[in-house]
Amino acid sequence: MPKQVSFSMPFKGRFVKNIVFAIAALIVCFQGSFAQNAERFFEKKDLMQVGTYYYPEQWPESNWERDIKKMADLGFEFTHYGEFAWSTLEPEEGKYNFEWLDKAVALAAKYKIKVVLCTPTPTPPAWLTQKHPDILMVNAEGRTIKHGARQHASWSSKTYEGYIDKIVTLLAKRYGNNETVWGWQIDNEPSHYGASFDYSENAQQAYSAWLKNKYKSIDTLNKVWGNAFWSQTYNNFEQIRIPNAKELVQQANPHSILDFKRFNADEAARFVLLQKDILRKYIKPSQWVTTNLMPHHSAVDPLRMKALDFQTYTKYLAEGYDLGHGEQGFRMGSAHSIGYSNDFFRPINGVSGVMELQPGQVNWGLFNPQTMPGTVRMWMYHVMAGGNKFVCNYRFRQPLSGGEQYHYGIMKTDGISVSRSGDEYVKVINELKQLRKVYQAGTATPSILAKRKSAILYNPDNRWEMENQPQSNQWDYVAHVNRYYKALKSFGAPVDVIDESHDFSAYPFLIAPAYQLLDRNLVARWKTYVENGGNLVLTCRTGQKDREAHLWEELFQNPILELIGASEIYFDLLPATLMGKVKMGEISYNWNNWGDVIQPNSGSSVWASYTDQFYKGKAAVLHRKLGKGTVTYVGTDTDDGQLENKVLKKVFTGANVPTLSLPEGVLVEYNDGFWYGFNYSSKTHVMPMPAIAKVLIGDKTLKSAEVVIWKE
Repeated sequence: MPKQVSFSMPFKGRFVKNIVFAIAALIVCFQGSFAQNAERFFEKKDLMQVGTYYYPEQWPESNWERDIKKMADLGFEFTHYGEFAWSTLEPEEGKYNFEWLDKAVALAAKYKIKVVLCTPTPTPPAWLTQKHPDILMVNAEGRTIKHGARQHASWSSKTYEGYIDKIVTLLAKRYGNNETVWGWQIDNEPSHYGASFDYSENAQQAYSAWLKNKYKSIDTLNKVWGNAFWSQTYNNFEQIRIPNAKELVQQANPHSILDFKRFNADEAARFVLLQKDILRKYIKPSQWVTTNLMPHHSAVDPLRMKALDFQTYTKYLAEGYDLGHGEQGFRMGSAHSIGYSNDFFRPINGVSGVMELQPGQVNWGLFNPQTMPGTVRMWMYHVMAGGNKFVCNYRFRQPLSGGEQYHYGIMKTDGISVSRSGDEYVKVINELKQLRKVYQAGTATPSILAKRKSAILYNPDNRWEMENQPQSNQWDYVAHVNRYYKALKSFGAPVDVIDESHDFSAYPFLIAPAYQLLDRNLVARWKTYVENGGNLVLTCRTGQKDREAHLWEELFQNPILELIGASEIYFDLLPATLMGKVKMGEISYNWNNWGDVIQPNSGSSVWASYTDQFYKGKAAVLHRKLGKGTVTYVGTDTDDGQLENKVLKKVFTGANVPTLSLPEGVLVEYNDGFWYGFNYSSKTHVMPMPAIAKVLIGDKTLKSAEVVIWKE
């Protein structure tokens, strides 16, 4: 035995104490990096895993084993339980029934299918809403939203929070160490759907507390909100009501609306994250925690939910609202709908998934068309090309009763026959087996993609502020951003949609569309980015206001004037019936949504000018070199995006970065060693690929809704 060394008690105590502190510090550091590395939950060699929703509580128990066995036979790797099952889990207050869920989880285990388990908080049971009607949200008209649908509870209700704590704790304790449970989904599409905002007394009190925490004194709030205007000054926080257009004869104070939307997004995040904290007390570290969000639902901010392991999204494209590209585009949706969602959610935590993908025909759209044959398969591969770790179909069986009877499933209404779109899921599952065989770990990203790498800078405050004060009935923030996103994707550029916490220098090209609210620190960061070699593109409306939506007490947009090389900007807006003209090179473009009229400084290059109206000859697009990089300001917002495309193309060309010129509806993506080509257009297209390309799936000549996958 080695010789033992003894210590005097004081020294030994200090030594042990220091060792304990050191170990604790290491654990904290390790847990911090561990928690942020969401890649740990997934094997790269799996590429993407495929799952499907199942609702055992909605089907006779005699069907369960048949259905889950069929799921496994078709090749599905995971299923999804419980987000709407509160009344089955707790049929009466305090009387719990988990036996049915135990059986369903055990059947999944029997057939080697993993389970995503959900908290049932979007659907409080009738006994709960009857006993505590104060947990219900109130809409803008003052109506209490009643039991009978979903997402009708107030996120701000402390009573509801108490019941959530009980049910989520019981679920976590019961299944937190179950080997079959892969991960957890909190709630379902946190939102209030068409109602959007909660005006209940719960929300009213929470909003008042939020304002007190932010402003500390009522005098500070009055100053920031400019409440001397229209005699809106308050004596105390309790006097302040949630801004509600239904209660007012004219527009609400814009600063109060911006703060309310911030508060609402904070409440949604708090509602989700308090459940995450409950789960994490009891579940094992290998089980992940997420929620599923709707990409363009502006009332909820995914960026506020970074504390989740990662986030997932819901996506429906062919539902009558998105007409896509060409005559048959309505059967496929826009080529950029899934792509933008991929590029928005992935950068938040570095990992994302699609928890709910349209299974084919749905029941709730403007009209509900059949999907073009091959479309569902194309969507799935587009999800995979965007780096998502899994895709889940909503749902395995088409319901025979309830509000979604006409909503497709993997199975037809007989429960035993695979549907048209179900066949497409099965095809992808089988093709994935072949792709996994040829996957090569550590494949370097092609250098051309690194040169084209682009970021779009996003802050929800900008969107909220412009939604409230658009200045034109033609202004559409989402459409504005999408014009630049579409141009980048037509170049074959990889895109991340990022917030200000990211390092701008990681991207050769940075676009900040309509970045209306900012501070001088951000402008300084932009300037440094450009001086170090970055190519910055700013667009109309950028820098008009400070972070609290105040116009600057100086020249309009003054904080960015020096950066863009201008001495003055003013804007014009045209009626929908009149098109203005902007000329760039020899080509004329139409506009009428927004037009910034720019006075350039000497040394700035005018890339486009207005050719009509009283400011004919004035600059519409400005460009300048600064240090090692460039700044471009695009003052015009068009309908068709052709001018925006032309400007970005010139920026890339000036940086000596070659680009593709893909037609409308055609995409090329790259991920993990595989190239993907997608055809969302209504015409056949031949994909650009080098002679050395080895086609793995499909053919380079793509018909509508077809996919080709290759390696180089």
